[in-house]
Amino acid sequence: MTLSVPDLLADTGLDEADVRRVVADALAGADDGELFLEYREAESLVFDNGRLKGANFDTSQGFGLRAVAGEAAGYAQSGEISMAALKRAAGAASAVAAGHSGRYDDAPAGTNERLYGDLNPSARPDFSEKARLLAEVDAFARARDPRVRQVSVSLATSWQVVDILRADGHRVRDIRPLVRFGVSLVAGSGDRQESGSHGFGGREPLETYLTEASWKHAVDEALRQALVNLDAVPAPAGSFDVVLGSGWPGILLHEAVGHGLEGDFNRKKTSAFAGLMGQRVASRGVTIVDDGTIAGRRGSLTIDDEGTPTGRTVLIEDGILTGYMQDRQNARLMGVKPTGNGRRQSFAHIPMPRMTNTIMMAGDRDPAEILEGVKDGIYAVSFGGGQVDITSGKFVFSCTEAYRVENGKVGAPIKGAMLIGNGPDALTRVSAIGNDMALDPGIGTCGKQGQGVPVGVGQPTLRIDDMTIGGTAL
Repeated sequence: MTLSVPDLLADTGLDEADVRRVVADALAGADDGELFLEYREAESLVFDNGRLKGANFDTSQGFGLRAVAGEAAGYAQSGEISMAALKRAAGAASAVAAGHSGRYDDAPAGTNERLYGDLNPSARPDFSEKARLLAEVDAFARARDPRVRQVSVSLATSWQVVDILRADGHRVRDIRPLVRFGVSLVAGSGDRQESGSHGFGGREPLETYLTEASWKHAVDEALRQALVNLDAVPAPAGSFDVVLGSGWPGILLHEAVGHGLEGDFNRKKTSAFAGLMGQRVASRGVTIVDDGTIAGRRGSLTIDDEGTPTGRTVLIEDGILTGYMQDRQNARLMGVKPTGNGRRQSFAHIPMPRMTNTIMMAGDRDPAEILEGVKDGIYAVSFGGGQVDITSGKFVFSCTEAYRVENGKVGAPIKGAMLIGNGPDALTRVSAIGNDMALDPGIGTCGKQGQGVPVGVGQPTLRIDDMTIGGTAL
């Protein structure tokens, strides 16, 4: 596995001057566009039920050529980086600008910021050492508690090199490492079985994450969650005050609110937040940012997939809607600046406005005090899957770890709890914000229009009044 960084033009025998001419001709008359070249190495291992169940390593490379004309975009992509393929793509992508006479947008401003190193996390340690480590994690988890019945350990790494060339000659490159480690297990008592999971990752060398202390903590957290759920009672149904824990519960914020603050949905007026700029959309004290500049985080990027440096975009400040996340096309059409949120899954996908690390900032309340103020409610510590309607803001989320709260005391764990609500409405029901803002451990992947990209979330302990809980208690 190589540690050398490929030059995606020179290594494929292409002359840069010839490529520039083809790109410039293809984008003549267009408002914007770029040639996006990508090389990626990806490795994954899954150790399941005492054996190495899956191991994959693959490399891919290719390019995507985009021409933007008004609200339209022409896109052509190929897994073959050659002059013949590029010329074919140029003919297809340029069709959208035929007869159009736009002014080509200025190139993104440069920056010397580097948020992560170049080291390829797939390259070391070698495969046999990674497999041995996963077997060690599996054995440790099984020996940790006699109630453990199933264990699955996964490790995924990738190393992505992107090269972006614009018709005006602007060229930028980014080298992106990514690591994700996870443990899931099933614990049982008699006929009852419950699961638990924990993971972590980010854009650092593999050795940064796979310390003995780190993977043992992941095992213990997964086991703790499973054992908590073994004692869980059916969740009640009805209307309750809900306290969300810090960190990963920010996934609800990401889904229920974050997508509604992306530029394309607001330009097309299909978001529940469309037309509300400058208005109060949340309780006082609620400040939400999207920050792609946090070093080493899973959602962080030195530049986005259009070449724009990422930034810290304030979306809601003290309850007032102040901004949207923008790629270049939607920013131009809305008359604002791009925010470094133009992202794509790979060279085969067109960029669109996407989140990076979406975070609610800390308040001034002590988390214990927030819980003590709840007479009859739910304390939700971790979430699984959910569904959201961007236009209406309605959401449904399942809790993977939650507790009843009665008279300020955290009581029995509950299972089967579903949080049901409306994102914009929920923001107005925030009544207490903790001082313990935390980021998630580095496990999030966001889906939008069939594309998945790594993201981060974060929030402090948060109280939301009068939420609907779907439960299983009879």
